[in-house]
Amino acid sequence: MRGGVQAQVPVLSVGDADAAGRFYALFGYTGQPGEDGRTRLHCGDLTLLLVEGTPVPATLHLHVDDVVAIAEHLAAAGHPVERAPGGECRTADPDGNTILFTRALEAPAPQAEPDGRPAPVRRAAQVVARSDGAPGHCQIGGPRGEPCTEPAEVKLADSWGDTVWGCLTHADETLVNARGAFLATEDGTGLAAYLAARQARTDTAAVPG
Repeated sequence: MRGGVQAQVPVLSVGDADAAGRFYALFGYTGQPGEDGRTRLHCGDLTLLLVEGTPVPATLHLHVDDVVAIAEHLAAAGHPVERAPGGECRTADPDGNTILFTRALEAPAPQAEPDGRPAPVRRAAQVVARSDGAPGHCQIGGPRGEPCTEPAEVKLADSWGDTVWGCLTHADETLVNARGAFLATEDGTGLAAYLAARQARTDTAAVPG
């Protein structure tokens, strides 16, 4: 969805911003009160906004690098920590807000071949190399319209039905910059083969035993 949410900042109402700031420093947050009376705490790219006022109960769920170390720091500072069987921990900040924390999420590393190309792109090129359907040269060309003499190795398509053949370099560039582009492989698992197989099963089922 284009034009959607790009970032979000949790806002906590606290009775004492200084006390709350010391508590969240145990998680690695740092910051100072601003001219508007609000305290913006930062931890890496994350922001937490503290506003002094009547505390309103809230819950924060944090993903941390070292659950054990954070729990020890909290306990040493006088903040009891409850441990759940799944590894999640629970505590409360000075204003009674519930703080849940668990191990940081691990994003899977993108699969790539030894030459650095993403595995799906490399596999698509290998399929093309075994077929005779590709044109002789890359049809994408350079960013200023200059022709490309490299062999066409990958076929790209979009949801509008447009297709183009390209070399691996320009195909990579197109996949990154053209949001709707995707690899159009012809490895026997496309719609034509799928629908043909369904038709074959239907015909078989229609034959009386």
